[in-house]
Order: sequence, then C-alpha cells, then structure tokens
Amino acid sequence: MLISHKFEVSIKNDKKMNKSILGLDKKESANLVDNLNGLLSNFQIYYQNLRGLHWNIKGKNFFQLHVKFEEFYTDSQVKIDDIAERILTLQGKPLHTFTDYINNASVPVGKDISNDVEAVNLVVNSLSELLKIEREILNLSDEANDEGTNSMMSDFIAEQEKTIWMLNSWLGK
Repeated sequence: MLISHKFEVSIKNDKKMNKSILGLDKKESANLVDNLNGLLSNFQIYYQNLRGLHWNIKGKNFFQLHVKFEEFYTDSQVKIDDIAERILTLQGKPLHTFTDYINNASVPVGKDISNDVEAVNLVVNSLSELLKIEREILNLSDEANDEGTNSMMSDFIAEQEKTIWMLNSWLGK
C-alpha cells in the first residue's frame, strides 16, 4: 500500500510543528525546563547556604573552610548562570524570585551554622540532593536527545561526586 505524497508531507509538517528551534520535542523540552528550574531553585538555596557557612564558620578549621566555602559558592554562581542560560536556550523562562526558589527546593536550608562538622555535613547533604535532581534531568535529557543538557548534567555530576568523596574524607567517613 502506497502512502500519498500529500499525506507524507502532512506527517512531516506535524512532526516539525512539535519540534523546537533546536530540533527537540517541545513537550520534552518543556519538561526539561521545569526540571531545570527545580535544579536552579535548589542551587540558589545551596549557594545561599554556602554564603552563610563562609560568613559564620568558626573554630580551628576556620581558615581552611572559609576559603573552601568561598570556592564552592563561586563555582555555584557559575552553575546557576549556566542552568538559567540552558533554560533560556530551551526557550523557557528561569525562575528568579526567592519565593520561587523556596517553593521549589528540596536542598536543606542551613541557618546559623558555625560548627565545622555540621557545616561540611550540610554541604554533603546538599550535594547529594543536587545529584538526585541532576541524575533525573540526565535521564530526561537522554530520552529527549538533548545533548546540551545531558552534557551539562554529566559534568555537574562528575564534579560533585568527587567533591562529596573529598568532603567525606575530611569528615573521616
């Protein structure tokens, strides 16, 4: 049975209408944007935690951790920008209010933490939560053939896994 040329063109046009300017499925991209906004929210809470840890750390490990937390929040700032720009690339709108961040985040909030072990445990727990979100986005981006998001998540995951290992070593775990 032959398919008419008009029918073939109609099917191709329907498929093109479901594709974004990047050639990705619009529904899958919208789902990725939602998940990336969740990651953005979590990174913003994580970033603010790191600022607080940097400012409030006390004790014998002050000099070591003060510098380390600054390193972490500077890195997080770059990742926040990368995530927001990826959302824009996928034709979405990045969340940008603290209300949105608080309502969409699952990373634990650290308040008034000055103890070194408690501070490092907060960072490890936060990174573990970020990894869960990033792995979910990695799976979604793989299914959507979104190599840009997939690559970003792979890079984040590899770096954060190493950081967790190092921090756990510092904790003696």
